[in-house]
Amino acid sequence: MAARRWLALAFIALAQLMVALDATVVNIALPTAQAALRFSDGDRQWVISAYTLAFGGLLLLGGRIADSTRLGRGRALLLGLVGFALASALSGAASSLGMLLGARALQGAFAALLAPTALSLLAVMSPSRTSAPAPSASMGRSPPAGAPSACCSGAC
Repeated sequence: MAARRWLALAFIALAQLMVALDATVVNIALPTAQAALRFSDGDRQWVISAYTLAFGGLLLLGGRIADSTRLGRGRALLLGLVGFALASALSGAASSLGMLLGARALQGAFAALLAPTALSLLAVMSPSRTSAPAPSASMGRSPPAGAPSACCSGAC
């Protein structure tokens, strides 16, 4: 049982890292994407805004879906992870500005499912209030630890 909880915590940390690291990675890759797809400086902002608008606009719906008894938190987390990864791949393979904007909006939509699902799973994973700080402390360290490791691996 303990091994399963640690595996779940690893997936939750991965989900939070993906959402937190996305903005940094896109901002670094944006000049290259602009040159390759030949869009204007004004259109650069839309690449960021497409994600942000979809994420912010669908965040409450993502939490509601995660809390629904029909889908459940575990399946919602997996759906969010797979959808986010596929939308990221689609963003990387975009051949036009429209395709990139659509993929970024899709990425934001899956992030809106992923973020509240990960946090709600973290909250319900702890059997009692006394054991809650341990996973929470691990989550607090994951984005700061993830960013340097991503840069060291060549993602930056």
